[in-house]
Amino acid sequence: MSHSCATQPTQLVSAFASRVLDAISPVERNLVDVVILAAGLGTRLRPYTETTPKPLLPVQGRPILDRIIGALPKVERLVVVVNYLAEQVEAYLSQQTHIPVERCSTVRQAVPRGTGDALMSCRDHIQADRVMVLNGDDLYGASDLAQLAQYPAGLLAHEVEEPRKFGIVFPRADGTLERLVEKPDLDGRQLANIGAYLFPRSVFECDLPLSPRGEYEITDAVSLIAAREPFHVVRAQFWLPIGDVPAWQAAQHANLDG
Repeated sequence: MSHSCATQPTQLVSAFASRVLDAISPVERNLVDVVILAAGLGTRLRPYTETTPKPLLPVQGRPILDRIIGALPKVERLVVVVNYLAEQVEAYLSQQTHIPVERCSTVRQAVPRGTGDALMSCRDHIQADRVMVLNGDDLYGASDLAQLAQYPAGLLAHEVEEPRKFGIVFPRADGTLERLVEKPDLDGRQLANIGAYLFPRSVFECDLPLSPRGEYEITDAVSLIAAREPFHVVRAQFWLPIGDVPAWQAAQHANLDG
């Protein structure tokens, strides 16, 4: 008996399943669109960022951006906001193997005006009903991102020892966000906002105010959404921010099994 004939039913079932999957909406498949904010100058990582954008600096042999994308849950499409040395980030995206290239794109934030402005610049590229937004210079745990993706809206939070350095998350008893406070005058362990968000697509309807420092802040989008619907606080088990040279050097020897 010819083995080629025996495999045909399996091939037909596989092709049918693929067509059915394509017909199901991203929401029904529990997929999200993802925006990664990677337009920063990386000033605190100079001189290493003079010729390499911060998201492409290596951590244990892999670019930061590659580790972030590798930790993502099921993704419908990926949008990376770029500016400084954008061509290098675009070249990396064309070669990475985590997400099909045709589902990846970049948005150039010509004049950086804050994280809120970076998100809003992606409006025309988002098609899913939910969008996950991540900092492009922090490493997150795959299990934490997968848990975040289970909610209609939310953010990741992680305990920190020095709350005066962070935006601090105050959750309600039911686990939803009550308020965010930037660098409060508090001591002791507190839950910090670590720059990983899940928004409903309606976030693009928000009219963000100009902050005192002259930028549009993504945290204002969080507060606006949380004021009208539950915004879940997910406690992250793993978070590794890479904001300066000492943090980047320490990351080379850190346990990254998040």
